[in-house]
Amino acid sequence: MNALSVKNISYAYGKTQILKNVSFDVSQDKIVCLLGASGCGKTTTLRTIAGLIKPSSGSIAIDGNTVFDYGTCMPPEKRGLGMVFQDHSLFPHLTVSGNIEFGIKHIAKKARQQRMFEMLELVQMPDVAKRYPHELSGGQQQRIAIARAMARQPKLMLLDEPFSNIDHQTRFQIIAKVKSIFKAQGVTAIFVTHNEDEASAFADRLVRFNQGEVCEATQFKT
Repeated sequence: MNALSVKNISYAYGKTQILKNVSFDVSQDKIVCLLGASGCGKTTTLRTIAGLIKPSSGSIAIDGNTVFDYGTCMPPEKRGLGMVFQDHSLFPHLTVSGNIEFGIKHIAKKARQQRMFEMLELVQMPDVAKRYPHELSGGQQQRIAIARAMARQPKLMLLDEPFSNIDHQTRFQIIAKVKSIFKAQGVTAIFVTHNEDEASAFADRLVRFNQGEVCEATQFKT
């Protein structure tokens, strides 16, 4: 069973066709990159998977369960996803621990704190729980954003240009660390970028986009 199946997804904004019959699958434990120039439809595709945009046609299934088709549109919070954005989206008024625990308030306090510390160990930042986002570097903030998303134990991670705001000198060090974390934890992820070098360093597989369409058959990176 695929972790994700996207079949013939289309979406229009007004009279502008943004996505045109987009289809691809993602295998369990793989990192797949949606690659293409700005405005080609890759982020829109990611947002349809997340449930933030409703396609006009097609279907989306996560772990074999349909989350969108003609008669179904599961809300984002029930899709079991973790999301990491380009700008980190950390809450500036909360500490690192507060940020990580924000999405798991439904579990008991002791278990919540234990998971928070587990996530900090996972991203190799065990001593920053009491710091605020502004006290961290861009790369550190992005690792905390990933820790926050993974604290919810998502079925699928969605990452939208997550490394673009990190300086070039440290970017590929962060990519290597995050990839090793995902591989060690068996995380399945969809990753959006326009940067070929980032795609090659992070992804197992590519889906190339051009003007709202998948323009090249998906291929495994070697």
